[in-house]
Amino acid sequence: MNRKIKKSTFSGVALLAIMFMLTSCEQDQNVLLSSEPAEKSPKNIILVIGDGMGPQQIGLLQSYAKQASKPQLQSRETAFEKMLNQGSELGLSMTYPAFNLVVDSAASASQLSTGSFSGSEMIGLNEQGNATPTLLEKAKQAGKAIGLVSDTRLTHATPAAFAAHQSHRSKESEIAEDMLRLAPEVLLSGGLRYWLPQEVNDKESESYKNTLVLMSGSFEPKSKRKDSKNLIEQARAQGYSVAFNRTQLKSSHDKILGLFSNSGMANGIEYSQSKNDTRRLQPSLLEMTEQALQVLAKDPEGFVLIIEAGQIDWAAHDNDTGTMLHEMLKLNETLEALLGWLENRDDTLLLVTADHETGGFGFSYSANDLPDAMALEGDVFKTETYQPKFNFGKPEVLDKLYLQKKSYADIFYNEFDQLSRDEQTAKNLVAIVNGNSAFPITESQAERILQMEENPFYVKEHPYLGKKQVPEYYDNEAFFVYQNRLNLLAMEVSKDQNAVWSTGSHTSTPVTVFALGQRQSVFSRFIHHTEIGEKLAEFIVEAKP
Repeated sequence: MNRKIKKSTFSGVALLAIMFMLTSCEQDQNVLLSSEPAEKSPKNIILVIGDGMGPQQIGLLQSYAKQASKPQLQSRETAFEKMLNQGSELGLSMTYPAFNLVVDSAASASQLSTGSFSGSEMIGLNEQGNATPTLLEKAKQAGKAIGLVSDTRLTHATPAAFAAHQSHRSKESEIAEDMLRLAPEVLLSGGLRYWLPQEVNDKESESYKNTLVLMSGSFEPKSKRKDSKNLIEQARAQGYSVAFNRTQLKSSHDKILGLFSNSGMANGIEYSQSKNDTRRLQPSLLEMTEQALQVLAKDPEGFVLIIEAGQIDWAAHDNDTGTMLHEMLKLNETLEALLGWLENRDDTLLLVTADHETGGFGFSYSANDLPDAMALEGDVFKTETYQPKFNFGKPEVLDKLYLQKKSYADIFYNEFDQLSRDEQTAKNLVAIVNGNSAFPITESQAERILQMEENPFYVKEHPYLGKKQVPEYYDNEAFFVYQNRLNLLAMEVSKDQNAVWSTGSHTSTPVTVFALGQRQSVFSRFIHHTEIGEKLAEFIVEAKP
């Protein structure tokens, strides 16, 4: 593929005209078809999944790039825009699972992975509950190298669906075992706690001491397993080099298992604040992706690499616009690196999509804080001033969103909740929020947040409403995604952000599909995620020597 030539999608009228011309010149058509070979299937497939990333989330990044005063980008052109400018096709995909209107990450990723409809919260199963070959399993059978990269947990729903078969996404210990059976060349993410035996929680045990030495003190190991299986040692016996920090990742061999946190990895704000710090221990999504490409590209038969930017979804569940912006920036730099790697190659397909949209996000206009009148030089305004009747939002909001210092989850769980019960007051909540956000709240707003958190009625549709204990598979020491108060904080600052959220959960919004490279034209239409899975599987079979 010549990347300098921009492809385009014909309109219906143009297509009819071409069909008419070709029909009237059938002989010339046959000559043309016989002299032009069909496009080859890609040797390599890179599938990037922005978890929770609907058109709205891409729009937030695009608005920031174009309208912020000093966007933290190399240019005002996002990677999504670059893909389109380089000839990428753009499609839309429905995400609904079997039996339901709205999908969760497990079912959606299973549908992308298997090409079959799946039931809610299933992992690698079809709608009847049968284990169905995944994209990575098919690629391995075809002799290709395979890899999984995520900034959540390796056993979390989206990566799990490409390498495991389980009745429910909560079975993360079993998912880890499935992954080792598949044995991809590259496994990079968080979630160490599902790979270590339960004995590691005893700091006097040999298991804990040996693990700490192996990890070189990267972080404190923990286990969520209910047995004594040590999957790290099993992986080493299978030939994996194991990594728990950036240094170990860079020195790893051709078969890598990297687990860089007990649960989810650093969120977007934490990464933005630390990415230029040479003391940073945890690799970024970008660095994991680069290492994965370095390993997988050595295989002469090609590779399939799945990359998940998973914490877009977590920020959107919390209605945390500032953190979501940082998550999109984290993904953007990873896509920039992928575009650089693809340059001058004609053997690879890059597909960028989402499993679903989360939150129903958007900027909106309101009657709050109406704009002042302005004097304009145009002829129409020589005798009057310009003054819209609504507040349509100022671009300065984008710069303020970037300035957020901590995620809403960290504001509550790592600061407010660390205070004694007597100190967990509205006044102290104001101090914490206003010290970390450019959108301050008042004491009365803080009181409303704390009162409504305890109220069994909540104004939004919200899963696990009013429950202090959420399902274990959402458990994360710094990130319990379904707590009311995070969404309530979002509601209080929304008028100043001109931001609206329709829910704290997923929506059925169709998601975008960016396709660049070999066979990209297949995806320039309205499709369903099962069709994407089918097509990618076909490419693997067709590319097999």
